[in-house]
Amino acid sequence: MNAIEVRDLSKTFHVKQKEKGMRGSLQAVFHPCMKEIRAVEQVSFDVEEGEMLAFLGPNGAGKSTTIKMLTGILYPDGGSMRVLGLDPVQDRRRMTYGIGTVFGQKEQLWTHLTPYDNFRFCGAVYDIPDGEVKERIKNLAEIFEMDGFMHTPVRSLSLGQRIRCEIVSSVLHRPKILFLDEPTIGLDPVVKENVRALIRQMNREFSTTIFLTSHDLGDVEKLCRRILIVNQGRVVLDDSVEHLKCHYLNKKIVEVRMREEAILPRAEGITVLEAKGEKMKLEVDTSKMEIGEVLRLIDADRVEDINISNIPLEDIITQIYRSEERGV
Repeated sequence: MNAIEVRDLSKTFHVKQKEKGMRGSLQAVFHPCMKEIRAVEQVSFDVEEGEMLAFLGPNGAGKSTTIKMLTGILYPDGGSMRVLGLDPVQDRRRMTYGIGTVFGQKEQLWTHLTPYDNFRFCGAVYDIPDGEVKERIKNLAEIFEMDGFMHTPVRSLSLGQRIRCEIVSSVLHRPKILFLDEPTIGLDPVVKENVRALIRQMNREFSTTIFLTSHDLGDVEKLCRRILIVNQGRVVLDDSVEHLKCHYLNKKIVEVRMREEAILPRAEGITVLEAKGEKMKLEVDTSKMEIGEVLRLIDADRVEDINISNIPLEDIITQIYRSEERGV
């Protein structure tokens, strides 16, 4: 069963545009030039219940506009959408009881209150009985390891602690879908990994559907199995993370340490990324040359250590963006 269904979703904005030489003129004030911006253009996709989807794209691609329509904040110009079987436009109030949102760049908590008081307030907003909300707070505090700062004002917490509080406040009513917009932005590597672990645990224990947007591809690789990429308001790619990494560009990274100074291989399909003394780093296009042939060229008998890995996901996605912009 699908948690989200989107068909030919479109949204256009009309914004004022100042023409050159018209600034401050009466004509510019009373007859402004309007520019049409198609933020989302006939986007279609499905998200299964319990799925963890990465919704990616460059700035201005239409990600935020799509999320705002899915959560009922904006109304679409065309197309249809169902979230938990409900229309976000017609059934927004009912739908909000089944979704949660976490925005890494926007605080949703009352900073002068403690996490505990914030959670009690959220429980009241979602009509959760008093005894039940206390039990849920207790369980979530244990899962998210929050006992040490549960009664400290939010304004006094670290960024990582506040993000955990944001997540708890968004799942307290046990939503079936959680929309995450840059949940790890500004966090140090250790805290990032902790937050990712909490999201995985929530998906595993509560079967929560995760709809993630992030410019940190570590979030994508460690949380999601599927990537949906949008650019210029349209879906340009819908694929699994592993297929994207292993097959989309047919490239591997080969890092080698030789017993003596390396002799760089010269052949079609091999690009030398780095070479210093006994070490070299190669990019191999496996559609043109097999890894075994690369090892023969560098003389495997003289290899002291070797590591073969997929091309970084960030490089793949950057190339997809650029290809789409060039119309390739």
